[in-house]
Amino acid sequence: MKNVLIIGGNRGIGFELCRQYSQRGDHVITTCRQSQGELSNISADVITDVDVSLSSGVSRLKEKLGDSRVDVLIHSAGILSKESLEDMDFGRIQRQFEVNTLGPLRVVHALQDNLGKGAKIGIMSSRMGYIADNGSGGSYGYRISKAGANALGVSLARDLKDREITVTILHPGFVATEMTRGNGIDPGDAAKGIVDRIDAASLKDSGTFWHAEGYELPW
Repeated sequence: MKNVLIIGGNRGIGFELCRQYSQRGDHVITTCRQSQGELSNISADVITDVDVSLSSGVSRLKEKLGDSRVDVLIHSAGILSKESLEDMDFGRIQRQFEVNTLGPLRVVHALQDNLGKGAKIGIMSSRMGYIADNGSGGSYGYRISKAGANALGVSLARDLKDREITVTILHPGFVATEMTRGNGIDPGDAAKGIVDRIDAASLKDSGTFWHAEGYELPW
């Protein structure tokens, strides 16, 4: 049995990750800002009032975890808004950067002592964060923040290699969640792909970018 920590497990892909890891017998710990009813239906330890955009929120997570070992850490928390040159909101862009890019950095930095030899980290990113796929422009905050998350994942892979900690950067696909207004594939299918990718990840692949369907993505 592994100790699996899922950041942002109260809905969408994060919730499905909690459910699937719990169903296969792992010990699931998850965080959210405010717990929703569905989480009470699965076997998971829920840590509330964790806002990854705030140092105080991540400090609360560390305090609750104490010295508990984390075998798998998946950072699923993320936000999306769509800015254009005609509709620019720098406050929204900054908020996305705080959650999508600095959020996983804050969490990994705070939990370094909880991640032992052989641990795995999954950072939820997006194809919108890779430059070769940008054929339409726009969505400035989301694209910038996810490109930053990709760069973060590569740096973490390099810095954690000597500790044999594997970092995988993940694109779940276009998933039917609140973020996409219910359009896309089933969150359960996306979560299964994420679980499979993390299971298959090895140190030699650390710092690479993968689609949940099982193929590596370019930058």
